Amino acid sequence: MNTIEKYIDEFKLLLERIECTGPGGGILEFPAAIESACTCIYALIASECKLMFVGNGGSAAIGSHMATDFCRNRRIRALTFNEGTMLTCMGNDFGYEHVFAKPIELFARKGDCLIAISSSGQSKNILNAVRAARAKDCNVITLSGFKKDNPLRAAGDINFYVPVEHYGYVEIIHQYICHALIDNVREYIL
Repeated sequence: MNTIEKYIDEFKLLLERIECTGPGGGILEFPAAIESACTCIYALIASECKLMFVGNGGSAAIGSHMATDFCRNRRIRALTFNEGTMLTCMGNDFGYEHVFAKPIELFARKGDCLIAISSSGQSKNILNAVRAARAKDCNVITLSGFKKDNPLRAAGDINFYVPVEHYGYVEIIHQYICHALIDNVREYIL
């Protein structure tokens, strides 16, 4: 078997090994976790609340892409805090570990939902964003990978964990999960 075939086979196995938990760490099957997350996101429409995404690097790109798709394709108010002037201002004034928490403190309101994406699940700015969202009584959905005991993995109402320490696989599967959410939220809207 060549390297490409091994890569593809490993990817297929990882899709079957996504681990999902709910509040209190209860294990959820992947379809049930997607359905729970979709229910949470769908509720944003009736309540006029919003969907917020945070992530660094590739995870930020996933968040930006998904915020755009949720707005355009599902008419759900969605945003990220990845804009350059916001990041540099918050980083300069409060430290990089607070670049997402400070905007969440300003923009979030009860009933909003935060999707926090971090391959390692250990990024301080992502963990602080989750704490800020919790302080505003927001729902939280997390996507993480790498180490099984990463702190983000247990921080959400619904948590998706990819059990591998490889950025490529983790980021692709996080994108897959986000597309599963947006494609299945459609069922609630139609």
